Amino acid sequence: MQKVSGLQLNANTQVFQESTLIARFETVRAATLAIAAPLSPEDMVVQSMLEASPIKWHLAHTSWFFETFILIENLPAYEVFNPHFKTLFNSYYVSLGACHPRPQRGMLTRPSLSDILDYRKHVDMAIHHLLEQVVSAQVKSLLELGLQHEQQHQELMLTDIKHLFFHNPLFPAYLCTDLPSAAPASSLEWIHYEAATRPVGHAGEGFHFDNETPRYLTHIPSFAITKRLITNGEYLAFIEAGAYRQTRWWLAEAVDWINREAVRHPLYWHYQDGKWFEFTLHGLVPLQLDSPICHINYFEADAFARFAGARLPTEFEWEHVAAEMPVLTANPHRLHPQGGGEGGSHQPLQLYAQVWQWTCSAYAAYPGFSPSAGAVGEYNGKFMVNQYVLRGSSVATPRGHARPTYRNFFPTGARWQFTGLRLAKSL
Repeated sequence: MQKVSGLQLNANTQVFQESTLIARFETVRAATLAIAAPLSPEDMVVQSMLEASPIKWHLAHTSWFFETFILIENLPAYEVFNPHFKTLFNSYYVSLGACHPRPQRGMLTRPSLSDILDYRKHVDMAIHHLLEQVVSAQVKSLLELGLQHEQQHQELMLTDIKHLFFHNPLFPAYLCTDLPSAAPASSLEWIHYEAATRPVGHAGEGFHFDNETPRYLTHIPSFAITKRLITNGEYLAFIEAGAYRQTRWWLAEAVDWINREAVRHPLYWHYQDGKWFEFTLHGLVPLQLDSPICHINYFEADAFARFAGARLPTEFEWEHVAAEMPVLTANPHRLHPQGGGEGGSHQPLQLYAQVWQWTCSAYAAYPGFSPSAGAVGEYNGKFMVNQYVLRGSSVATPRGHARPTYRNFFPTGARWQFTGLRLAKSL
């Protein structure tokens, strides 16, 4: 009998767990390659901006994670694929040594794509070999973290390639399927919630990131929140009212950003021949007014909320609303928010699988938070400054990678992700 995390496991149970882990590992790794499959080798080497990464780099870095945190430490006689990869594909783990400069990832024409794919195979075979043995609960935990990490990169791959393709005047489509028409948007109704003292944060069952803990009680004053997300049509009215030229709606830093970047509309909107279009992973399409607005940053979400006489929800209000609602999964063949959704007359819609939703909560540690020991502790904690929390999930979020307590976070100016908003107000 083996004791793991306080549970007594017999040999058959141990074999079942390892085989399940292998199957999950294969599924996640295959999904990453499937995302890259429609791309050419040329598509995969280019970096369109500092915040984005080449697809080839994503393929390598996710393998580097397994090699660095699991294989080198836990598989005896493991042979590192290429010692130079330690620096080339380290993202930000400074305690592990030097990192290749992030703005220069697009200059890595070598190693070749075939080298990177060989690297993935090398790591995959070694993980299989490791899981054929009895592994500790700590190794299993690190493996699950690596899979969740790779799923995060799967979403980043889609948003990074979208940003790259948008800057091509040909507006190439990632998916060759037509984008369906958006579901008609319902009226913008408000749902009221009474004041409550409730636990927030992850309860401890199932996977979660360290920034979702520790769970603690917090008081949430009475508030109201919109039943659905804000649409393109509602945001277009904001634009047509001249809001981008009216400083009263914008934070001071946002005004500087608007003037510096000459911003007048969301990132992927394109005005042509007197009509608005939107660039999507399905190509350039006429703007669908009933679709949820997406690819706006915190500045834009906050300004729209002010314009509407409301505010953004706190992350705890959002979690309170989502606590008893089902977690929906995005359709991988429709990579653009389409609205709609199921729910009762007094239930919120579109909490998941549409757009990540900005909150007015700064990304900070929960009371009593402590990052994990070692280099892996750099995963979330060191970013708890100058960022805001987003909740929910998007059309690009992989299956099984959303939950009510998930805390996504980005800086105020980021808008290449699938980010949108719903409104809230205090009562």
